[in-house]
Amino acid sequence: MEPSDAFSLPEVPLTYREALAAGLTADQLKHGRLINVSHGIYRPDAWTFDLRDAARVLSAASPGAWISHSTAARLHALILPPWLADSDELHLSKPRQLPQLRRKGIVSHNVTALPGEVESAGGLQLSTRSRTWLDLARTLPLPDLVCLGDQLIRRPRAEFEGRSEPYATLTSLREMASQHRNLQGIVRARDALELMRVGADSAPETLLRLAIADAGLPEPELQLTLWGREGGPSADAGYRARRLALQYDGAHHLEELQQFSDKRRDQAFNNAGWTVLIFTQEDLADGFQNAVKRIRQALSHAWRDPRLTSGFEGQH
Repeated sequence: MEPSDAFSLPEVPLTYREALAAGLTADQLKHGRLINVSHGIYRPDAWTFDLRDAARVLSAASPGAWISHSTAARLHALILPPWLADSDELHLSKPRQLPQLRRKGIVSHNVTALPGEVESAGGLQLSTRSRTWLDLARTLPLPDLVCLGDQLIRRPRAEFEGRSEPYATLTSLREMASQHRNLQGIVRARDALELMRVGADSAPETLLRLAIADAGLPEPELQLTLWGREGGPSADAGYRARRLALQYDGAHHLEELQQFSDKRRDQAFNNAGWTVLIFTQEDLADGFQNAVKRIRQALSHAWRDPRLTSGFEGQH
């Protein structure tokens, strides 16, 4: 039996209770144009997968559970590594004391979540950004986990992002980690906390910094301003005492307006006697190995310049 003309066929997945509330009968659910994809969950036959719609109905059909892991990360608009960024896996977590959830196509987790680690947003229950970072410590390689953590602790630009506070701080993440000592991935999470820094505005900037550290070079200052105060030209990273600025120019830097801004920025540093090293997606592709060589050469040149020795002694 087809649904009657008294109502329109739902356009998004819905639970059994929602279907009845929409005017569908049990018989129509069995024989209409809705497909039963899991216990108590139906979708229109012409529905095209949408992660938020799928997560919402899964959350609604799973009392006491919440969306988590990479699914929560995507819903929070966190930037994941390419191999995970487009994953349509649906991760659902439940308290450890409840029975294991078994649903077709769902990755289920039984975990311990403390107050404040799960939130309501957009009609569904999901792990907070901080708890999502901790959950992904089991899955993500260390560099990617550091990148994700740097996203949480970076200082936002209020005029562009509509917020003035970071999503988390190193202190709050350390406190969370200390409360989950037996969580799988906790050792990697602790290692990541030691490598995270406030100031990286993108994953490539974090990966460049990690490559610098792996090479045994001095740690650069992040979001370095030319005049040492806000409002002037700034570099993604650099060494003030050596007048060396490091810039990562990603894909958006190919836009004409951005290129004009970049040229003005770099010229300001050059006019002040700085060396500016610019890195691109090609450097990212080779793990910043060539970038590290260029930085090492520039630092070596600066160490030999007697005009640039003050204030940098002791770093190697």
